[in-house]
Amino acid sequence: MLDESLLDSPEGLAEADHRGLLRGAAEAGARVRTAVRHAAEAGVNDLKPDGRPRAVLIAGPGAAATHAADLIGTLAGAGSPVTRLAPTGVAPAAGALRWEVPGWVGSVDLLLITTPDGTEPGLSLLAEQAYRRGCTVVAVAPARTPLAEAVAGVHGLFVPMATAPYDQDEPLAASAPGVLWALLTPLLALLDRAGVLDAPPDVLDKVADRLDRVAERCGPAIATYSNAAKTLAAELADALPVVWTEGTSAGPAGRRFAAALAELSGTPAVVAELPEALAAHGALLAGPLAASADPDDFFRDRVEEPPALHARVVLLRDRPIGGLTAAPGARDLALSHDTPISELEPEEGGELETLAELIAITDFAAVYLALASRA
Repeated sequence: MLDESLLDSPEGLAEADHRGLLRGAAEAGARVRTAVRHAAEAGVNDLKPDGRPRAVLIAGPGAAATHAADLIGTLAGAGSPVTRLAPTGVAPAAGALRWEVPGWVGSVDLLLITTPDGTEPGLSLLAEQAYRRGCTVVAVAPARTPLAEAVAGVHGLFVPMATAPYDQDEPLAASAPGVLWALLTPLLALLDRAGVLDAPPDVLDKVADRLDRVAERCGPAIATYSNAAKTLAAELADALPVVWTEGTSAGPAGRRFAAALAELSGTPAVVAELPEALAAHGALLAGPLAASADPDDFFRDRVEEPPALHARVVLLRDRPIGGLTAAPGARDLALSHDTPISELEPEEGGELETLAELIAITDFAAVYLALASRA
């Protein structure tokens, strides 16, 4: 159940936030600026690549690397294929994970290693594998870690991760807001120099500003009735989020939201892109999870009986209504099954800015749901 009174208690939220999740979400813009500075100090802005890499490979543990690969692949388009190297191993612990360089990798490819830990021996071995193939290696991780030494040993480029003092208090969640931007930003700056995507310094400044504006609108001091993130968290209490996305940039934001809900609050979610989502989830909305599926729910004892789990559609769009859109069909399908729908749409701006806004609002929502939920 969700303790809605906690949502409007900044002090209560701060007391419940043992992992610094709210602070990470609020300081996302600052993380971007710090990460840009770290990238510049590491020499990223002085790079003069001979040309765009044939392929970009991204390796790292957990959701942070997965989301980085998803976002970079979306922004890069088809110019340079982006591939995430999935780890193998018997456990998610740092020492148990292993990565392998594909057989086709060579000197015209680029390996990006991204991790909030840096002690994984498998990543150090991966850097050595890539070096033997002639592949360029770049890593973003905490400073003074074994990975930093390994990258230096293979003549790669190492960028220290933008960390905060409270990051050391608790193990970092892979879906934590601060982790994503600390790891992703240097990679964006690097790939801009390599011609893979468009993220020059002025665009990254706009991203940081956009993240700051979202923090002002969705921070813990802003009441639920005027706070889009708190409102969404309250709407998703005791619901199965059915996340639908429309527009190229909204796809990664929706997938990250589903992952963050699962990791931070233990809330399962399903995600799909429009218009295919209408067919993929049509049976789900027509089944027992539809709000109209249990006519006896109205007579449920509201004190003693837990509420039935019903679906709620969350529509994330990265473009304004108008033109060719499946949004009206999505609304009609949801409402025809008495399924409520929440919608988020960013303000106008560049692709990276609008993507950052969607991620920031849904990050705040996932954090609020995690902090205000109780067994």
